[in-house]
Amino acid sequence: MGNETETGLPASIELAWGRRERPTKGPKRGLSLERIVEAGVDVAVAEGLGAVSIGRVAKELGAAPMALYRYIGAKDELLALMLDAACGRPPEPAGSGDGWRAGLAAWAWALLGVWRRHPWGLAVPLNGLPLTPNQIAWMEAGLACMRETGLDPRAKLSVMLLIMGFVRNDATMNVQLAEATKRKPAQRPETVADYGRVLALLIDDERFPELSAVLDARVMDSDAPPDDEFTFGLDRLLDGVAALIDGTG
Repeated sequence: MGNETETGLPASIELAWGRRERPTKGPKRGLSLERIVEAGVDVAVAEGLGAVSIGRVAKELGAAPMALYRYIGAKDELLALMLDAACGRPPEPAGSGDGWRAGLAAWAWALLGVWRRHPWGLAVPLNGLPLTPNQIAWMEAGLACMRETGLDPRAKLSVMLLIMGFVRNDATMNVQLAEATKRKPAQRPETVADYGRVLALLIDDERFPELSAVLDARVMDSDAPPDDEFTFGLDRLLDGVAALIDGTG
């Protein structure tokens, strides 16, 4: 598969969009872009993203690496298409009577679900803006939630990117904390309550008066519901969007 395309995009990305004919000849019968991407995801799930390479995926498929290069020009393309497959299609938009806030909230929770199901995707390097079909569909779905808000296109895009970044950051932090807990030394705090207990032994109210007040209020004595912080943060972001919409008149 040549790399020269009408759009200037890699041939594999054009193929994913259906803008390029599929290879019809080759030494490995039954090989396809979909099978290659699926095998890449299988390797990432089983062995971690670091194990993914053209050679490793070819081995998974029982094919020669050169056979894969008829579909995928480089590892970066494979990772982008793997991430697109993990994203899947976005949820159907909320009903028109539900309002922009319910729509954006549902969109954000659905996106969080993607990262929770495919935490390996958070380790895919951001080598550019999204160009694959499913990721573009998620952008469209997020923007569509704000269709009736009166916000201008630039503001809508900024709101969508802000929420997208918040979701990704929350998912990344929780994945990293979960991984750290698995390999932690026995003495490291494992829960919020343990963390509060250890902090109380380390700090004093003269040097850390604000943090001491939090501990004195026993905020950390019991672990909050697992999604409590995400809910709080998302609600505050949507409060800000509401203020922005109100400001547009």
